[in-house]
Amino acid sequence: MKQWFAHRYLDLLGSIYIYNEHRGYTALDRVLEAVRAKHPEAVELIAAVEKHRADERKHYTMFKRWFELRGTMPIALDRMFGHIDRFIEITFGCTIDSLDTDAIIASDDLFERLCRVISLTEKRGLKQVEILLKHPIVRQDKALHRIFEVVHVDEPDHFLPYDKWLAENARRKPNAWERWIDRLIHSELLFIKLPLLFLWFGAPRRKEWADAGESNPRPRPIRPQLATAPE
Repeated sequence: MKQWFAHRYLDLLGSIYIYNEHRGYTALDRVLEAVRAKHPEAVELIAAVEKHRADERKHYTMFKRWFELRGTMPIALDRMFGHIDRFIEITFGCTIDSLDTDAIIASDDLFERLCRVISLTEKRGLKQVEILLKHPIVRQDKALHRIFEVVHVDEPDHFLPYDKWLAENARRKPNAWERWIDRLIHSELLFIKLPLLFLWFGAPRRKEWADAGESNPRPRPIRPQLATAPE
């Protein structure tokens, strides 16, 4: 019974994480579009977002390999299990796919809001990974535990650039309402969605990988241009 419970728990955990990692790097393509258009001079921020995107893609491929070694596909989850999905829907009133990139480019307030949402989401991710690294069931699976160790190392780089941009541009930090939304989304997943999913033994699995047909070239690092001396 314990072995079955552990196997089921890890199956659900891996399915939730691989969904969120894929959703993360594909959503960051929209963020990159906005940053490049709004702040083309901010080469450090652009490079940081590119690294963030590359890390999320790397994490996705690690979870994908983990499932391949288990000989099964992830459970087919949708945006109801995505932290960033729910955060965008609540704070912007639309799905990630419907997010108006042009409006974000044109509005400092919307871009500021997006930075806070990403920062809170990534900080939540770091807290959760720290808990999972100590979880006895996760520690039993050495491959999965190693994946979370890598995620833990990468995670701080995923919120610090957005916090830095907010500070440098005299924009406010997340307020109590936004932090409450973050806690609400996490509580929904932990106490409602995860238990229901655990009991849904007939939950369908993916027929193909989420990245099927995608083009994911290695990002080219952006180096700040050196200032040239006046002639």
